[in-house]
Amino acid sequence: MRFTTPPRPFDVAGVFPQLAPLARTATRLHPRPGSPTVHDSSVGGPLLWPADEPWPHCDEPHVRLMPDSPVFSPEDERQWRRALATGEAGTRNGPGRPWPEGPIAMLPVAQLYARDLPLPGPSSADLLQVLWCPFDHGSQPKTALRWRFSAEISHVLQSPPEPSAIQHSFYLPEPCLLAPEQVVEYPHPLELSDQLQQQLADPGPWEAAGVVVHEHSDDDDEDESASYDFYRHTLSISPGWKVGGWTRWGLTDPQPRFCPVCATEAIPLLTIASTEWNAGSESWMPQEERSTPTPLLPRSNPAGFTQVTLAHGYDLQLHICPLSPDHPQIELIQ
Repeated sequence: MRFTTPPRPFDVAGVFPQLAPLARTATRLHPRPGSPTVHDSSVGGPLLWPADEPWPHCDEPHVRLMPDSPVFSPEDERQWRRALATGEAGTRNGPGRPWPEGPIAMLPVAQLYARDLPLPGPSSADLLQVLWCPFDHGSQPKTALRWRFSAEISHVLQSPPEPSAIQHSFYLPEPCLLAPEQVVEYPHPLELSDQLQQQLADPGPWEAAGVVVHEHSDDDDEDESASYDFYRHTLSISPGWKVGGWTRWGLTDPQPRFCPVCATEAIPLLTIASTEWNAGSESWMPQEERSTPTPLLPRSNPAGFTQVTLAHGYDLQLHICPLSPDHPQIELIQ
């Protein structure tokens, strides 16, 4: 697979030079349904897990807030998706599975090899594995990270344990292969200085550069909003699953993210997205997808190739300490 993000309409740092030192490289993952192995970078695929290492379980409380809402096992969900793909699925009903008691086996979310894409952070490991508990912890799953040296794993766990049930079907990622692609990002406008925000909202510099943001109107506030939104949606932060880059904001204003152990400012590691693009970010749709769209399962969100949905359509962003891979990650829904 190969996916190519269309070039941005113009070099925004050429018009606003203050942005140039703020440019960061992000790696868009472009997950698409496939059949990954333990030796592939993937979303929702099998992990290169040592046979002699215990599989992680979540031992926090799992409270059932809606007793009448059935839960199903991961295999129940896989069978349901296969039935949807063949048009054989009807209305899903039945009592489902019993609500699980005790620790719950975590599910693989992502496996990333450094040979395929650069991994942020202080670890010299060449493999990052991300898992989560498929039950709500607040408004999101609880995650776990493992950094590894793949060459040290000689015996791989063949049949990892699975939870007897998952709270939501959208917490079970569809197995996907990746097509990593590097793009340049700039900060969300609310992370910029007040002066630069004002300059971005001013239609004048855009017009002087020959950039048509939208048709000029008699409403100055509307023109300023259009310029600001054009930068935010089209020029700053790429949507979808990605590694590194800048943090996407929207649910809240920017918040400090400091390591809970050493108070060092955390850096973006992985964005787990509900969709690869939406109505406000269609300019980031890969060129190949425009001519030959990847098929979606029925009842999928637009561009929801992984089947993951978080907090009604937001993203889960993981940040890590830049000094130690042993310090706990920070989870952020935006």
